[in-house]
Amino acid sequence: MPFINVETNLPASKFPEDLLKRLCTTLAAALGKPEDRMNLVVKTDLPMMIAGSCSPCLLMSLSAIGVTDTAEKNKEHSAKIFQFLKGELGLGDDRILILFYPLEPQQIGKKGTVMSFL
Repeated sequence: MPFINVETNLPASKFPEDLLKRLCTTLAAALGKPEDRMNLVVKTDLPMMIAGSCSPCLLMSLSAIGVTDTAEKNKEHSAKIFQFLKGELGLGDDRILILFYPLEPQQIGKKGTVMSFL
C-alpha cells in the first residue's frame, strides 16, 4: 500500500487524469505493487526552490511496506521513476528529488485497525 506525495511548482494543467493514471501504473510496476493499492496525491503550483533555483521542479515522497528499505531497491525505483518523470514532464535530473520512506504494517491504519491485522 504505497503512499506517494508529489509537490511541484508546475501548473495543474501538466497533470491531467490520464497522466496520474500512467504515473500510478509506472509506480506500481517499479515497486512491484498492485495498482489498486496505490495512493497518490499531487500538489501543483507551489512556490518551490530546489538547488537554489525556482525553475520547474518536483519533490516526491514515497512510503511503502517492504520495498523502500534498502539502497539497492531505491536505486532501481529511482531510475524507473526518473525516466517517467523526465519523459512526461520534461524535467532534468537535477530538478527532481525523491524521498524514500520504509513503512511497517503497524504504521498504517485501515478499516478501524492497522495493516498488521488485515
